[in-house]
Amino acid sequence: MDFIKEAVVKAVKDLYQTEITAESINLQDTRKEFEGQVTLVTFPYTKVSRKGPEQTGGEIGDYLKIHLPEVAAFNIVKGFLNISIKDSYWIDKLQTEILDDNFAVAEPNGKRVMVEYSSPNTNKPLHLGHIRNNLLGFSLAEILTAAGYDVVKANLVNDRGIHICKSMLAWREFGNGETPESSGLKGDHLAGKYYVWFDKAYKQQIQELVEEGQTEDDAKKNAPLIKEAQQMLLKWEANDPEVIDLWKTMNGWVYDGFDVTYKTLGVSFDKYYYESNTYLLGKDIVEDGLAKEVFFKKPDGSVWINLTDEGLDEKLVLRADGTSVYITQDLGTAQLKYDDYKMDESIYVVGNEQDYHFKVLFLILKKLGKTWAQGLYHLSYGMVDLPSGKMKSREGTVVDADDLMADMFKTAAETTEAMGKVDGFAEEDKNKLYHTIGMGALKYFLLKVDPKKRLLFDPNESVDFQGHTGPFIQYTHARIKSVLSKAGYTLLGSQNDTTELDGIERDLIVSLSKFPEVIAEAALSHSPALIANYVYDLAKTYNKFYHEKPIMQADEERQKQFRLQLSAASASLISRGMGLMGIEVPERM
Repeated sequence: MDFIKEAVVKAVKDLYQTEITAESINLQDTRKEFEGQVTLVTFPYTKVSRKGPEQTGGEIGDYLKIHLPEVAAFNIVKGFLNISIKDSYWIDKLQTEILDDNFAVAEPNGKRVMVEYSSPNTNKPLHLGHIRNNLLGFSLAEILTAAGYDVVKANLVNDRGIHICKSMLAWREFGNGETPESSGLKGDHLAGKYYVWFDKAYKQQIQELVEEGQTEDDAKKNAPLIKEAQQMLLKWEANDPEVIDLWKTMNGWVYDGFDVTYKTLGVSFDKYYYESNTYLLGKDIVEDGLAKEVFFKKPDGSVWINLTDEGLDEKLVLRADGTSVYITQDLGTAQLKYDDYKMDESIYVVGNEQDYHFKVLFLILKKLGKTWAQGLYHLSYGMVDLPSGKMKSREGTVVDADDLMADMFKTAAETTEAMGKVDGFAEEDKNKLYHTIGMGALKYFLLKVDPKKRLLFDPNESVDFQGHTGPFIQYTHARIKSVLSKAGYTLLGSQNDTTELDGIERDLIVSLSKFPEVIAEAALSHSPALIANYVYDLAKTYNKFYHEKPIMQADEERQKQFRLQLSAASASLISRGMGLMGIEVPERM
């Protein structure tokens, strides 16, 4: 509604001899109980009008009615000026803009953004928390692309460190040469199996040492397994051939397993980074920071940074034995990513348990004089719980991503068949539909909640065809496509001369018209939830329209054609909105 803002700017200047900017104007959607589509808050202008909010609103309303041909009427409720836009404006908006394939396609803005997500460890399979991570990252990348950004989707693979050595050591000690082929397990599941084994054996050793008289803290440090794992890490960094060969073999198994999961989940990446390639670069940055006196060295040789003046703590950036820690690797990777792509913004999609880590990382890079560090952003998201409680990967109680997706397929199949929605479907078509519904349910449920919030995922609730769910929206799309198919509708053959709108028809066009601004807002706030809730509201509005205004029983042909146009536009934007979340919509169900 830029034209209204521009008119308000002129109104305030002409009426009150005061200059204001369009950016300062607060326009809102008119509340449902009042007439109008756009509301101007008038309180800010009472100072220059020297009149009450109602009188000020009346004067601005009269001005707009005279100078804007699009304004049909207005009403004033206290300090709110509710503006009604003429039907001709909304009809033209539908037919010349919304129905155009390029509607809401933003022009390139010249800015490059990297979205880093997934970031798996190569010692275990992906779990439910990873699913939320992947879906948030992939969806945000799609939204930013739609908003005109040049987007790079990156995956930083954590393929080194003590946790990797734990899986490797356990396989060497207990594996008896087991492989994905011999075990029938995906490679990532096989590595995860030995990560759990290590933890159980390590805890047993700790318990034995405690029973012998050691404190628990001492026992954790002195357990033979953890010492062996630490020794393996040192050998890894020293390029020990045997350790390197084992590392390459097991990582290869895991990558093959990840690829299967990513394909099922429907996410992809443009660039992979591996921490095994960046930890040395991180060490170089630490040396540079020492020279600049950003870091300091303690008597034991470990390297630190003092961030107490910024309200944080001292932070270790290099161990006394010369091995790197997470922050070391992240410093190196951040520099490498910028060197590769010179992006304006770099978004890290990582859970909120790492909030402190990223505060430290970004602050260190700024202290090192990295000007591009101003563009670093941590998309911090809440954890995912199930009705059964929180997941714990070390104890083997993690909700595996592959198992969960298989369960979603099964739940979608049972729900869909119980509703009789697949009668007459071929078996192949049924399976494709079950996958579409199951994955749509999972993705939508995890994306509809603001990323910062913790959420409880209920698989059965997510597949409800009548609730605030993906399947409800998918069913709405299929319903529209069925109507269009039965009517033999084509946009080229659609002609009508509608000049008046019913309330629900107007509401639907208004809802459709908001798609570009919702994309822009979602990109700016880094929140796919805005897209998810917009599409849900659009589907609800369409269903109200569908029930109130029978399409095929319209009194006149022009009425029928106009309602088909509205249906076609609704199906298009529902499909595109769901696509921004990586969700497919079926043609029939």
